Parts: sequence; structure tokens; C-alpha cells
Amino acid sequence: MHFLLATNVGEIVAIFLGLLLGLDTPLLAIHLLWINLVTDSFPAIALGMEPIDKYIMRKKPKDAKQSLFADGLWGKIFIEGSMIGILTLLAFSIGNKLYGLTVARTMAFTSLSMLELFHSLNIKTETSILNINIFNNFYLIGALALGTILQLIVTAIPAVCNVFEVTSLNLIQWAIVLGISILPIILVELQKKINEINFGEKVFIDKTI
Repeated sequence: MHFLLATNVGEIVAIFLGLLLGLDTPLLAIHLLWINLVTDSFPAIALGMEPIDKYIMRKKPKDAKQSLFADGLWGKIFIEGSMIGILTLLAFSIGNKLYGLTVARTMAFTSLSMLELFHSLNIKTETSILNINIFNNFYLIGALALGTILQLIVTAIPAVCNVFEVTSLNLIQWAIVLGISILPIILVELQKKINEINFGEKVFIDKTI
């Protein structure tokens, strides 16, 4: 739920903020449909297959009357969603200024897809991903690989590009997209540290991993 809500907020922010700023539509309906059906679905299912936390019994029990969105979850969702939306618009703005509208939409579409794929790693754990084994869920790794391959197909095969109204990206454009796409890893790591301080979460880390 955390992952799906955050990514959907990101899509809303990208469209709504783009309209407020008077920009051309950064994403078309078919782009959002693809992202919701493909990019979001596989990582969300894989996150549901995440192994049980081996330290779960060392944590304090949660209040049965406590909301699912307690302990700052709504704040996390809003911040992460806004981050994804703003970074998508950043990719669109760079592309539109340097390469034109079609390339800009392709960069926004690809960035949003990759942003969400990378963000699934953030959702994997409440602690830093540097302190865990990120390869312990093969379903998630497979979802990331499949999502990346499918996105490459959409933006590399001319016949498919025509359907999605996008174009192939060159190496520089891909470098911009990938550079923007990995920013959530850095930003959410900072957010996790702030939440740990604010809410006093005690995180148990397996130092042997």
C-alpha cells in the first residue's frame, strides 16, 4: 500500500503541477495506463513476497486501535509521491528545453517508470538499504529487471514507440533519465533517518548480512 499510494501520488503531482505551471502535458493517458498496469504491478506484488523480518519479535507490538497510516506513513507517502512527481517534471523540462516535446515526454515517461522501480527498493525496508541484503527477495529483483526490459522495449522498437507516441533516447538522454531516477534512493535514505529521529524507531540490523 505504501508503494502504490506513493507512486500514484507521484503521477498526480506530475500532471497537476505541470498544468499549474502551464507546461505541455508531460504524460499521455497511455503512459499512465502502462505505468499503472505494468511498472507499478510487478514491484507491488514482489514487495508482498518480502521475507519476514527476522527481528520482528524484538519490536514493540503495535496498538490494535492504531491507524494503518500512523507513525508518519501519510507524511512519507506525500513526501515520496511529491518527490517522484517533481523529478518527473524535471526530466520533462530538461528534455523540452534541449530536445523538443516528443523527447521530453519520452524522458518524463521513462523517468517516471524508472523512478517507481528504484523507489520499490526504498519501500523494501524501514532502515537503510545499505544495511540489508537487497537480493534476498528474488521476486523483487526479477520485477525490477522485467520492468526495465519492458521499458526499454517501449522506447527502443519503432513500432511500439509509435503506439506510445514516444521516441528512442540517445546515450545522453538516458544518462539524464538514470541520473534523475536514482535520486529517490538518496532522498529517501535521508527521510528514513529523519523519521527514525522523530518517531524513535528502534531498528535491528543483521550485521552478518
